[in-house]
Amino acid sequence: MTERHTPVLIVGGSLVGLTTSVLLAKHGVPHVVVESHPGTAIHPRAASFHQRTMEILRSVGLQREVEEAAAGEFVQGGAIIAVESLGGKELKYFYRSYNEGVEDLSPTSRLFVTQVGLEPILRRRAAELGAEHLYGTDLVSFEDRGDHVRSVIRPRADGDEEAIVSDWVVAADGARSRVRERLGIPMTGHGSFADCLTIYFKGDVTHLLAGRNLSVVYVNHPDLTGFFRFSFAGDSGFLAVFSTTEPDGSRNNNVGEDMSVERCTELVHTALGDAALPVEIENVQRWSATADTAESFRRGRVFLAGDAAHAMPPTGGFGGNTGIADAHNLAWKLALVLRGSAGPGLLDTYDPERRPISRLTVEQAYTRYALRVDPTLPQDDMMAPLDDPAIELGSIYRSSAVAGSSPVTEQPLDDPHARTWTVGSRVPHVELDGGASTLDVADGGFAVLTSEDRDEWQHAARAVEESLGVPVAVQALEAPIPGGAALLRPDAVIAWRPDETAAADRLPDVIAKVLSR
Repeated sequence: MTERHTPVLIVGGSLVGLTTSVLLAKHGVPHVVVESHPGTAIHPRAASFHQRTMEILRSVGLQREVEEAAAGEFVQGGAIIAVESLGGKELKYFYRSYNEGVEDLSPTSRLFVTQVGLEPILRRRAAELGAEHLYGTDLVSFEDRGDHVRSVIRPRADGDEEAIVSDWVVAADGARSRVRERLGIPMTGHGSFADCLTIYFKGDVTHLLAGRNLSVVYVNHPDLTGFFRFSFAGDSGFLAVFSTTEPDGSRNNNVGEDMSVERCTELVHTALGDAALPVEIENVQRWSATADTAESFRRGRVFLAGDAAHAMPPTGGFGGNTGIADAHNLAWKLALVLRGSAGPGLLDTYDPERRPISRLTVEQAYTRYALRVDPTLPQDDMMAPLDDPAIELGSIYRSSAVAGSSPVTEQPLDDPHARTWTVGSRVPHVELDGGASTLDVADGGFAVLTSEDRDEWQHAARAVEESLGVPVAVQALEAPIPGGAALLRPDAVIAWRPDETAAADRLPDVIAKVLSR
């Protein structure tokens, strides 16, 4: 058996694994991705991407390409609505336009693009930056040996096994993660509460859309609950079915037990409100509506990310976005530790930063499912619904990689509309010259934003580079910053805000603390 070394092995080459790959490649970290499927996604899942995700894609130069792909799949900026059926009564508008109220919060917009459209873009960009992707390849085994992980992989085509010795492993292998299972990390939460179907179909629904730009259509019909998404041309789409109603009036949460073409056609016709419409069923996928979070996102040298770490129902569109946030949080930390710029303790901050936020997001997805889809679910311990922009943009991290002398709020989320400059949160978007944003300043490194003496902070930045070997960008702002300055981490999270005079002199010590040096 041949054996070779790579700094990072990523298990899973779908949305989160590919995002991790792109981000590591941008940081110059050699790595290998193994994925059992022969290629990227073939079914249009995870179509809703939030502004934070688009900011992350912007950071690797993909914003425009993703926006163009999205425009080719869906009419953007549509409504999110609940109806009795597509051609029937409108019940409620959750959004009249998907970006209403958040236009000024980011240099990006929420958009709809499927994994079919997005994953090839991620794969190409990672390959351009030097990533190695092994599709059609199984992870046979892995063993954490304390100072490295030895994994055995096998291509499905010829079956010749190969050993990969890596410093770290990122498990992005989905909700049924074999890596998580082998590590013995349990999932806790609400468990599975519905056996669902997604029905992909062809059929001209333009007369039922009636000129409405509808991005997501929740269906609350007496005979079923679910939601639609439709193609750009209105000639195809998919229906996710959560439940149906039995003849005796009881609720059936086990829709996945009947995947026949006849039954699926009946469900599509019911949800459309047009039993005479010609419909061709192209594919049917069975899945479980679940709300669970892993009890740990790390075991030794192995990290969990994406659905391997958290599973949530699609209500709110949080799933794929939460996984991309995992990748973004982890990639720069791996890069700096592997480069020797940070101590290994920096990687200890991944779990305390990402797991609480992920658990909160899982609970918010469950709350939306209970309120929008199934009011019969237990609600005694249900979290109250929180504001969507706060969930999408307002995560507050608490760990040793947040050095702020300014107190970190006890609230789990920041209000992005308030632009509080809260330590541990994403830096507020402020437009700079040339269409740039404060979110662009760090560009994968550290940066100081200051509304005071720029020369003082440039001197401090040079001191950091001399003592720690870490470059720090300095950007002056006309907009006021509480405390006069803010230190940004490579992920554009505010790591520190001074609250005393001569604060610039502390910058080397603060960055050393963030880097666990």
